[in-house]
Amino acid sequence: MAGNSQRRNRRNPTSKKGASVGTGGHSRKALQGKGPTPPGEARKGHPKQRAANAAVKRERDAKSRAGMRRAGAGARGGRGGAGAAELVVGRNSVVEALKGGVPATALYVMQFIETDDRVREAFQAANDRGVPLMEAPRPQLDQMTGGLNHQGLVLQVPPYDYAHPDDLLAAAADNAESALIMALDGVTDSRNLGAVVRSAAAFGAHGVVIPERRAAGMTAGAWKTSSGAAARLPVARATNLTRALEAYQKAGLMVVGLAADGEAEIGDLELLSGPVVIVAGSEGKGLSRLVAETCDIRVRIPMPGATESLNAGVAAGIVLYEAARLRAKGGPAATV
Repeated sequence: MAGNSQRRNRRNPTSKKGASVGTGGHSRKALQGKGPTPPGEARKGHPKQRAANAAVKRERDAKSRAGMRRAGAGARGGRGGAGAAELVVGRNSVVEALKGGVPATALYVMQFIETDDRVREAFQAANDRGVPLMEAPRPQLDQMTGGLNHQGLVLQVPPYDYAHPDDLLAAAADNAESALIMALDGVTDSRNLGAVVRSAAAFGAHGVVIPERRAAGMTAGAWKTSSGAAARLPVARATNLTRALEAYQKAGLMVVGLAADGEAEIGDLELLSGPVVIVAGSEGKGLSRLVAETCDIRVRIPMPGATESLNAGVAAGIVLYEAARLRAKGGPAATV
């Protein structure tokens, strides 16, 4: 035993307990350190990393659902979005949209859907129009619609392709006709917009102008109410309606505003036979101040009954009919 102790002391004379294993990190083969321990969020499999990944996924899913809800709101007749597709949900709504000529890019059908008369009608209408059918599981449709009661059918409607206000003047010039344009100021009901588009097409107008903000857009509801007229008549969007009206004035058009307290009656307005843009306001507020001040003349529709006002769709139809009647008589109309 003494011999062993002496051998250990010869190897490491400073050790009282004998020789130590290894070099203590002072040789060329010493191990390199890995640096400080990374935080839990950066360590694979660590609970903090799993929690961080889950938070990112929840935020991404929330943004996706919010986008789908905005699309669904537009499909239910809300204000139109610029450049955004919308969704029509529910069996009755989908069938009516397909039969009403509303443009569609796809009909999403829930897997294992229980078919009834409305589902079969939707399939037949989509097949007749060449709309592709896309099968999807219920969770996907729930996410697409933001939890709305889609009943297994979701119709995707492409964004409407709006014209520029100048395009309506070009359409009149191409036909060598006096420009007849309808403008809406603050009309937020898409059904009213669709009714105006239908009347404008029926009475020979060259298009409808709407504001870009705080106004109804060409949603599926507007398409349906227009009864197909939206496919034939351009609808233009103006960033600023007042400036668009001033540009029309510079091009030679008279701006006629509809107002309950207008200084002239519609039956006395011979200038409707010439180049003109007719402006209708919302049923509740009428024309906004700046638009009213821009008008060359404000006219009223005489109403002997007890009704105080007409909605934009009805009022526009009356004035457009009067304009068409005067033009048919061959009144003094300058072409613009």
